[in-house]
Amino acid sequence: MTFIVAAAAAIALLIVVLLIWRRTQRVVTTPAQRAVHQALHTASLAAVPLRRGLNEDSAREAAPHLRTLAAAEALGVADAEATMLAWDGPPTGMVAAFADAARRAMADARAVLVTSDEYTLITQPLLIDEGVAVGALGMVTTGKPGPGMLGAAGEVARYACGQLELAELDASRARVDRAEVRALRAQISPHFIYNALNTIASFVRTDPDRARELILDFADFTRYSFRAAGEFTVLADELRNIERYLALEQARFGDALEVRLQIAPEVLGVVLPFLALQPLVENAVRHGLGGGGRGGQLSIVADDEGTDCLISVEDDGIGMDPTLLRSGALDAVDTDAGPNRTGEAAHVGLANVDDRLRAAFGNDYGLVVETAPGAGTKVSMRVPKFRPGIRA
Repeated sequence: MTFIVAAAAAIALLIVVLLIWRRTQRVVTTPAQRAVHQALHTASLAAVPLRRGLNEDSAREAAPHLRTLAAAEALGVADAEATMLAWDGPPTGMVAAFADAARRAMADARAVLVTSDEYTLITQPLLIDEGVAVGALGMVTTGKPGPGMLGAAGEVARYACGQLELAELDASRARVDRAEVRALRAQISPHFIYNALNTIASFVRTDPDRARELILDFADFTRYSFRAAGEFTVLADELRNIERYLALEQARFGDALEVRLQIAPEVLGVVLPFLALQPLVENAVRHGLGGGGRGGQLSIVADDEGTDCLISVEDDGIGMDPTLLRSGALDAVDTDAGPNRTGEAAHVGLANVDDRLRAAFGNDYGLVVETAPGAGTKVSMRVPKFRPGIRA
């Protein structure tokens, strides 16, 4: 009985709370506020597919939400060729007129109205990049549209254009990223490839098994470096490829090249730009073994620092004048020829890597270089352990 009474009291209290909440909602949330909230929510639903660009799938997903925003009887979406990608709502006899209206709207860069006894089709061109037509929206209204409907149609079209421009910006950025990766691949030292093949050849007769292992390392190294995957990878894969690179360099230099790796296991899954670490290691090897023919030490460290992963590559080689770094002259030194000679880029790809890190994670995540003549060089990068939207 006590339990039943307690349950009844709890239910009564819940009902009172709900009644108070509903009254509060009626007082605080006005019809205008609810309308604005609903419009913003609908706009956000339309934005998701439009940010993928204009195609049949994105048009079909966005059309119902754009129709709601425009308060239209029906809404059609056409591409740059005036081919209808989607139509949401009843046909209303305007479907056949939409293609021609879309073609005229895009050609004249202005709205086109087509009227019948019962309906009006308002067709707005979708213009991005200072007037480039990528498609058109056709909105059907009952009777003759007033200024409010015409204004709403124009605003919905402008909103769609804004989202399509962002989609084009995303696509352009992806193309730039791919171009930068291709440029970085092109900068992989031809000296390394030539020397690696010579090293492998030197083992063919004296140690065939070693030669076979090095051939496999070289094949895997080039396969990874020239893969057709995305712009990002995980640290574990990047380190695995660096191990292949170092195996080839150590076969060439023997005990003259000493390598130390210190990697925290919890950061192996961290995502970073593809080939972000390779240029740092290649530069360290060249610097560490540059000047005087002496040996060199190379250290690769990856530490867990809370929300970030800190990766550093350090050599004890010839170093360089910090003023060259500040002047942006990273590509003006050829350490294979000596510290005071100009020619092939010694700091191959460092500016490329720095730009890609900042573009992906923000200006707080660029490269940090510590160096001085005769004091070696340490290059560090900080990578967030998680960043929404970025994955390998």
